Amino acid sequence: MGKKSEQLASEVPVKLKRKDYEKELRKLQAELCAVQDWVVKTGQRVIIVFEGRDAAGKGGTIRAITEKVSPRVFRVVALPAPTEREKSQIYMQRYVAHFPAAGEVVIYDRSWYNRAGVEHVMGFCSEEQHAKFLEMCPLFEKGIIVDNGIIFLKYWLEVGDEEQERRFRARIEDPVRQWKLSPMDLPSRQRWYDYSRARDQMLDATDTDFAPWNIVRSDDKKRARLNLITHLLEHIPYEHVPRETVKLPAREMKHKYDDEASMIQRRWIAQRF
Repeated sequence: MGKKSEQLASEVPVKLKRKDYEKELRKLQAELCAVQDWVVKTGQRVIIVFEGRDAAGKGGTIRAITEKVSPRVFRVVALPAPTEREKSQIYMQRYVAHFPAAGEVVIYDRSWYNRAGVEHVMGFCSEEQHAKFLEMCPLFEKGIIVDNGIIFLKYWLEVGDEEQERRFRARIEDPVRQWKLSPMDLPSRQRWYDYSRARDQMLDATDTDFAPWNIVRSDDKKRARLNLITHLLEHIPYEHVPRETVKLPAREMKHKYDDEASMIQRRWIAQRF
C-alpha cells in the first residue's frame, strides 16, 4: 500500500458500534429534553430547517431529535405539494402559517427552499420565480424570522454519489422501505449534477451571517445524527430548568372493587405472541 493509500485509509473513521451510538444519542436526547423545558419556561421560539440530497437521512435525524420530546413542543412540519389556492398565495405564506408560537420548536422537513431545489430543477417554477426567490429569501429570513427574535438554524445534509445510489437500491429492493421512494427521488438520481448546481446557487445566495447554512456530511447516518444534534445544542442558548420532585400518590381505597372481574367478558384480542 502506497503512502497516499495509507493516508486515505487512516482518514476513514472506524465504524460506530450501535451500543456506542445509542449511548451517545441518549445523552444528547436528555439535553434536548432540557431544551424543551427551557423553551417552554422562557417562551422562546425556534425554527430548524432540514434540507439536503434525497436519501441524505433527514427523516432519521428528525426522528432522533423528536423521539424523546413532546410533539406539542417540538412540531414537525412536512407540507405536501401546494393546492391550487396555495399556488396563488405569496410563496412563503403557507410556511409562515406554521411558524412557532411562544414555547415551541418547529422543524421543517423540507421548507420554502423547495423553490431553490426540486421546483427549480424539475421546472415547477419559472427562471424568474427562482431568481426572485434567491433574491428575496435572505430578506425574508432576516426581517420575518431573525429580527423577530426567533432562533433560526438551517441544516443541509450532503450524501455522496455512491452512498445515495446504495440507499436508493436498498429502498427499491426492500418492501418496507419502498414507501420512501417519492416520484421525485429517481429523477433526482438521474439529474445529480442539476441538483448540485441548484444547491450551489442556493448556498451562494442564502448562506448569510445571520442565517448561515450548516453542512452535514451524512454518508454515515449515525455519526451525522450525533454531530448535528451536538451542533444544534451548541447553538441554542438554553439553561437547565429545575424540575419539581415528582411523588407518586397512593391509591385511594374508599371506592375499591374488583375492577379485573368487570373486564373478563370484554373483547380481548388473541395473544398470538
